[in-house]
Amino acid sequence: MQGDIHGILQQYWGYASFRPLQEDIISSVLAGKDTLALLPTGGGKSLCYQVPGLVDDGICIVISPLIALMKDQVEDLRSRGIKALAVFSGMSAREIDITLDNACYGDYKFLYISPERLETDIFKSRAAKMKANLIAVDEAHCISQWGYDFRPSYLKIAALRDIFPKVPVLALTASATPRVQKDIVEKLEFKTPNQFRKSFDRPNLIYACIHEEDKNGRLLKLFERVKGTALVYVSTRRATKDIATFLKQNRLSADYYHGGLNTLERSEKQEKWKNNKTRIVVCTNAFGMGIDKPDVRLVVHYNLPESLEAYYQEAGRAGRDGNKAFPIALINAKDKTNLQNKSQNSQPDITEVQKVYHALGNYFQLPIGNGLGQSFDFVLNDFSGKYDMAPIKVHNALKILETAGYINLSEGIFLPSRLKIRVAHNDLYSFEISHKQYEPIIKTILRSYGGCFEEFVKISETQVSQRLSIPVKEVLKQLQALQKLEMLDYEPQKTSPQITYLTERLADENLLLDYAFLQDRKQVFVDKIESVLNYAFAENKCRSKMLLQYFGEEKDENCGHCDYCLKRKETFDEGEIREQILSLLEKENQPVKQIIQTLKAKDEKFAMQVLRKMIDEKILVWETESRENLRLA
Repeated sequence: MQGDIHGILQQYWGYASFRPLQEDIISSVLAGKDTLALLPTGGGKSLCYQVPGLVDDGICIVISPLIALMKDQVEDLRSRGIKALAVFSGMSAREIDITLDNACYGDYKFLYISPERLETDIFKSRAAKMKANLIAVDEAHCISQWGYDFRPSYLKIAALRDIFPKVPVLALTASATPRVQKDIVEKLEFKTPNQFRKSFDRPNLIYACIHEEDKNGRLLKLFERVKGTALVYVSTRRATKDIATFLKQNRLSADYYHGGLNTLERSEKQEKWKNNKTRIVVCTNAFGMGIDKPDVRLVVHYNLPESLEAYYQEAGRAGRDGNKAFPIALINAKDKTNLQNKSQNSQPDITEVQKVYHALGNYFQLPIGNGLGQSFDFVLNDFSGKYDMAPIKVHNALKILETAGYINLSEGIFLPSRLKIRVAHNDLYSFEISHKQYEPIIKTILRSYGGCFEEFVKISETQVSQRLSIPVKEVLKQLQALQKLEMLDYEPQKTSPQITYLTERLADENLLLDYAFLQDRKQVFVDKIESVLNYAFAENKCRSKMLLQYFGEEKDENCGHCDYCLKRKETFDEGEIREQILSLLEKENQPVKQIIQTLKAKDEKFAMQVLRKMIDEKILVWETESRENLRLA
């Protein structure tokens, strides 16, 4: 078996060896053991289920809440010649039906699925027909209400064990406190706790929190001192553009990125940064997931995130090549006030949550008793403006409704247009003969997009229009006509976030919300923010040590190079230099040059600063007005 996993690693990924702990985790899974893997950001989590998924017969079911990441991984696997599928919010019932059929009867090796889809009747009926070899739970911290990204749909994952009683479960996370780790093992019903944990310590990262009122000015200084590619995390979309513009005005190579950009823009910006054509990306937390660039030298948090888990993941995008890198937070009193206000004022009460739920039904024009399993495009700012609600409260109300199991809110992603031929080859040929007006577009589709008889394939209406020399509008018209004639299934592209109803729309009086649970969630949010503030504004603790302790990892010694440790070392070094100077001048008066040469200081400039300070403090005085020698006062 060991030979198999190394052969697969070499064949499909071109690697000669595994990263630390990867092989142990893979061996554990292949031995049939339930396994919890804690690997920090960039630790290579996906290979831990992809390799064993290829070793054993059957299909690996991967549960993930991140649609964009699912899409990227499916495309990556397919590019390596590995057959993979995905089911998530925003797909039509027909698409899901065909995809699950392929998972049951095709020779596919991976099925990526979002957790809310596990509870649907269509998945339950098909799952029983699948030959699963592994259940991989990505972002496993989402199963815990004590985690920073609790998703109630994750609580349904354990039900898969009834369908696949002998199939091992692999839970993976990059950030989980001890309390969350315990929750993961319990909620996924591990037969025997079996955990592999890579240290969260990143000794090459020089953490620092800098008090700064002029953050833009400080950015310029940082980019002058620290060369190489960089990320600047901000809290709003508008700030991404404003700060990127400021940096460009100061002759720095910079761009902006946020979740509101279309897929082409996102992809172009990512690629330019990854290929070092853009040095700095100013971004919201939408940037970075699944992007593994090893040589990032600087990650700046212009605004503080709402949890240390988020901070650790974002800061951890620096220095993945093992070389020195700098995660730096720029902080001031306003940051503290903003976060404290957010913890107190951004959480809606039950009445406000009910109001949002009622407004959603009206927004989608959805009658009571309808909507189960349906997905709708959702634009937060449009909804908030229409119903005169604060966007932050609407967003948090939606998260509460998600937590209560009524809806699922997916991130804004680009779903390209897709189609699948519904009829057999002979029937399509007969149709072409009797409907000559559709022959050119059918032939163009068949020549351009292979596999469309078996599954939904991505198409470009623009590409089809160019090949036929007809307007895009005409392409759309013909595709819609062919769909009405039941020749094909056609799904136009989508770009908006999606809201999926997990139950039918309820009458307001039937919407049940647990007040005590809401209070607990609010307290978790408050505690997370308090942990961020404690970390950022601490003046007497090692930054690295604080992060490790938060994730349940004890370390006796300080890191020696964060801002606190360097300041402490500087204070210690100054005291040592002062003692040496006093000792020298007790013996005889000496010129400055001779004192500096005699001292054992590593940094002569620093030694000179200490000497000047002692003169200013009148501990040392000049022997004569010619200022040749110094003596003790």
